[in-house]
Amino acid sequence: MKDAFGAPQSLLVLGGTSAIGLATARRLIARRARTVWLAGRPSPALAEAADSLRALGADVRVVPFDALDPESHAERLGKVFTEGDIDLVLLAFGVPGDQARDESDPLAAVRVAQTNYTGAVSAGLVCAQALQAQGHGSLVVLSSVAGERARRADFVYGSSKAGLDAFTQGLGDALYGTGVHVMVVRPGSVRARASARAKASGSEGPASEGPVEAALATTPEAVATAIELGLRRRSETVWVPGALRVVMTAVRHMPRPLFRRLPM
Repeated sequence: MKDAFGAPQSLLVLGGTSAIGLATARRLIARRARTVWLAGRPSPALAEAADSLRALGADVRVVPFDALDPESHAERLGKVFTEGDIDLVLLAFGVPGDQARDESDPLAAVRVAQTNYTGAVSAGLVCAQALQAQGHGSLVVLSSVAGERARRADFVYGSSKAGLDAFTQGLGDALYGTGVHVMVVRPGSVRARASARAKASGSEGPASEGPVEAALATTPEAVATAIELGLRRRSETVWVPGALRVVMTAVRHMPRPLFRRLPM
């Protein structure tokens, strides 16, 4: 159960090596969270992530989880909830894909969609049912500003996040009044992820950003801060940074000929 200050004492991170997921876990551990489950594919990176949180004083447990294996979700995630109540589920997994490759290789594009949308729908519903059964808790889903309007530069990824965003909003409406809080988070370009992708390609992360992304970029720590504030406020939608709400309202209604010319 949450403590007297409303901060989660237990959380499940789906995507146990996610930079945003781990930043959120660190922030909540500093605010009294004591039990953390990291769900992800077994790997040295997942083990290292668990050890880093244990060093902060948390009871950290690891559960095998693969977004592309929805048949296993009910059993593996259900086992987490049998160990005790979970105050917060953070759905933080996803793949950015590679637009050029995905356009030329439909199977690669399908993998992006299956990970970011199909896998998230499965895991989200399994966790939502468990939260509803225990009568309380929050489900926080990481969407993306890319899902607000498909761009030429990343429409495969953007469309998968658009579907996830719509699903999360509908799930929130379905669970309204049950004691379960659902919140969708829409971050802009996250520098940690962009930098990691840039290193893999041998280029500089920030230099590859367009002017709009650079101006509205964020960090895992900033997203974690916004998540904590959103939880306290029982928000349904959180933009990071907050200025994105205004920017994307304009972008959403922009005529397509003009939209195509934007440097995004």
